[in-house]
Amino acid sequence: MFKKICLPVLSMILLFLLAACGTSNAEAEGNSEAEQEESKGTLIMGTSADYPPFESFTPEGEFEGFDIDLAHLIAEELGYELKIKDMKFDGLVGSLQADRVDMVMAGMSATEERQENVDFSTEYHHSGEMFVTAKDSNIKSIDDLEGKIVGVQLGTIQHEGAEELQKEIDFEIKSMDQGSTLIQELKSGRIDVGYMDKTVAEGYIKEQDLAGFDDPTISSPGMAVAFPKGSELKDEVSAIIDEYLEDGTIDELAEKWELNED
Repeated sequence: MFKKICLPVLSMILLFLLAACGTSNAEAEGNSEAEQEESKGTLIMGTSADYPPFESFTPEGEFEGFDIDLAHLIAEELGYELKIKDMKFDGLVGSLQADRVDMVMAGMSATEERQENVDFSTEYHHSGEMFVTAKDSNIKSIDDLEGKIVGVQLGTIQHEGAEELQKEIDFEIKSMDQGSTLIQELKSGRIDVGYMDKTVAEGYIKEQDLAGFDDPTISSPGMAVAFPKGSELKDEVSAIIDEYLEDGTIDELAEKWELNED
C-alpha cells in the first residue's frame, strides 16, 4: 500500500524537479542571449585623452572634447552605446589590428602609411602643424632649429615630419608618450621647441602664455576616424560625417571647441 502511494508521489516530485531545471536552463540561455544582444549594442572607441581640444579629461575624470562629442553623436545615430578606452597614441593602430577597439578617434591624420594598416572614414577636420616655443625664445622659424632639441609625441604625424625635416636641418628629436608632456618639458627648458598639431598648439599657446610659428614645409592629410581593415562601420560612419559636414553639425562642434580651420 505504502509503495503504491509513494511511487506516484515520487513521480510527481521528479517531474517538478525536471521542469524546474528546464526553466532554469531556459532562463540562463535567455540571459546569455540578452547579454549578447547588449554587447552587440556597445561601440568601443580608442583614444589618447591628452590632446585638447580634441580629447582630454575634465577635472572630474570624464572624457571631453571635439572628438568625444562627435563620437557620441555617431554612436547615437548608429544606435550604439559608446564605451571609450584611453591609451597611448602610438598603441592605437595596434589596438585596432588586434580588435581590442572598434574604432579610433584621437585627432589622427589619415596618412598613407597608416592606411596600409587601418581604414579611415571621411576626413572631418584639418589643422596643419606648428612649432611651440617659450614666449621669449629666439626660435622664430625652422631655420632657427639648427642645434636645438625638438620634442614630439610618439606615433604622431609630427614625429614623422620631424624626422623628415631632420634630413635638412641638424637638430635633436626627443620623443614622448603624451602631448601634454611636451609642454611640461618646454616650460622646464628640457626641450627648446615642441612640434604639434596646430589646433592643439594654439590652445597651449593661449593657455600657457607661449609662442609659436607654423610649419611651412608640410601639407598633412586631415583627421578621420580609424577602423580595422575591412570594418563595416567605415561606410556607415563616413555617411554620417558627410551628413554632419553638410548640415553644419561639424561646424557647430568646431565653434564649441574653438577649432580654427585653415
